[in-house]
Amino acid sequence: MQIRIINLNRTRPADFRMKAENQVLHDLCKRILESDAAIRFVGIPNKMGNQLVSCYRTGLVPLLTPREVEIFAMESVLRMKTRKDYESKLGKPIYSFALYQKLKRVTISLENKEYPILMASMDLEADHENIIVNKILPLINEEGL
Repeated sequence: MQIRIINLNRTRPADFRMKAENQVLHDLCKRILESDAAIRFVGIPNKMGNQLVSCYRTGLVPLLTPREVEIFAMESVLRMKTRKDYESKLGKPIYSFALYQKLKRVTISLENKEYPILMASMDLEADHENIIVNKILPLINEEGL
């Protein structure tokens, strides 16, 4: 007698891995957000710029719409890819920083082809270098990203 096992659950093993990865990314963003009160937003887009994870400080009214955040993420992924063109001569890009009139923003390079960057924004008063170097980067490194 031959026994045949039918998997009625249509979820593939890759789906489970993706859900687990997304949970790790969400937990990372939440930990980064909670690491300093001056952090406004933390997000991780995929290689196409679509947001996988977005976390905002409680009570914050975002300056950009969700669509604008997505466009900004697409542009950020593209800019980080162009920086990698010079990696052989300048070394690996670690992060890029921008000061705007209303906030500070950092894009951090991740070691993952599917989600290549982490984006964060901070209040103008934030000690951004301390936050990036002593809070955000150690948490990213802890996750092996």
